[in-house]
Amino acid sequence: MKTEEAEVIDELSDFISDLPDECLACVFQSLTPADRKRCSLVCRRWLRIEGQSRHRLSLNAQSDLHPLIPSIFSRFDAVTKLALKCDRRSVGIGDEALASISERCRNLTRLKLRACRDLTDAGMLAFAKNCRRLKKLSCGSCTFGAKGMNAVLDNCPALEELSVKRLRGIIDGAAAEPIGPGLAAASLKTICLKELYNGQCFGPLIIGARNLRSLKLFRCSGDWDKLFPLIMDQVTSIIEIHMERIQVSDVGLEAISNSLNLEILHLVKTPVCTNAGLGAVAEKCKLLRKLHIDGWKANRIGDHGLIAVAKSCSNLQELVLIGVNPTKLSLEMLASNCQNLERLALCGSDTVGDAEICCIALKCIALKKLCIKSCPISNHGMEALASGCPNLVKVKVKKCRGVTPEGADWLRANRGSLLVNLDMGEHLDVTANDGVVQDNGDGIPPVVAGQIGAPGIASSSTARSTSFKLSGLLGGRSFMACTLRRLASSNGSSRS
Repeated sequence: MKTEEAEVIDELSDFISDLPDECLACVFQSLTPADRKRCSLVCRRWLRIEGQSRHRLSLNAQSDLHPLIPSIFSRFDAVTKLALKCDRRSVGIGDEALASISERCRNLTRLKLRACRDLTDAGMLAFAKNCRRLKKLSCGSCTFGAKGMNAVLDNCPALEELSVKRLRGIIDGAAAEPIGPGLAAASLKTICLKELYNGQCFGPLIIGARNLRSLKLFRCSGDWDKLFPLIMDQVTSIIEIHMERIQVSDVGLEAISNSLNLEILHLVKTPVCTNAGLGAVAEKCKLLRKLHIDGWKANRIGDHGLIAVAKSCSNLQELVLIGVNPTKLSLEMLASNCQNLERLALCGSDTVGDAEICCIALKCIALKKLCIKSCPISNHGMEALASGCPNLVKVKVKKCRGVTPEGADWLRANRGSLLVNLDMGEHLDVTANDGVVQDNGDGIPPVVAGQIGAPGIASSSTARSTSFKLSGLLGGRSFMACTLRRLASSNGSSRS
């Protein structure tokens, strides 16, 4: 004779077994990676559905992964986003392993390679021929070279995003093989190059990417002044340019100014750039919305360049100035002319004091977020914010010695809706109702090859479904328990 608990379990089993695979897959997609693994242990059906509904996978790409590839991808046969990450002190997968993966993941749209130093040009060629639907490639600390990169560009016509960091196989100097343009040039929208000895060998690719929207260059050696005129002459669709620690001067900025659709510009630690170059960009790029400048204390960009921005870029919404010394003159013009300015950051400026903060409080009507760091302001400047900037919702003050906790408390007391964050710079962080959620990425721990035997090998969940979103399904095991109890209750009441 069955106990009451056994009857409830039978009823639940009958109910869930009637649930279509598609519905169960949607439930799994709303769970955390840990809960998905637990669900895959319930029964063979759940194991199968969980594997077939997982689209994103992150694996430790050590050499002992190779013999396990068939079993992994027979279970996870719907993967479209794959990350292969290897510890720098370990031996990574080789060409045969990557080719084997590509044969089983022909619908792959995203690939991330990290520290896979045993991959060569031949392996990338084999991968590219099998995964022609690839849309995003990100590789860092790999050792294949220009031939491997060209293989991807020639065989993946749908490629939209390319991110390359520390690609060791690229030869420096005049003997470097040019990269691109290839078939992918027509579809590329984003190119990001980081820490490359000869990043300019990507010049043919950038010039040939006629639909490019975003170009980001970080610490890539070479004279970019020679390349930017060629780029801007051919590519007219760019709306975003990031430059950090690259060799570029006003000559490059003059060329960039011909990109009339430019909306976002980051000039970070490019000490040769001056007010003249910034003024040239501002005069022609009237759609500029976001401007970040790290002057590196070079004092080559200041009031004159910022006044040019104020005169021409009325759509400016975000302004970040680091190591730049604006005065009340330029700040007042920016506040008066840029009526849509919502986010302002002033960091490491010797000229921004209480008078400048009072000017901002009086003039910046649309300002919502203000960040001040290492500037000579005091509590008097904070007091001005109590009645100014009517739309201000958050103020962050860091390492400003003249501002005390009492001054921050006074501002909170007199403007209760304002979020005030005060960091004294000495491990003292005074915060009131910050309410900011930090996004730390996908939070996906890579899977160790030795764990492959477990049903929960995949370490990342599938992307959240846009057509079937269930709010409140993120409670993990408590959610599952509550759901099963409700199902049991409803099923039992319907039978009584």
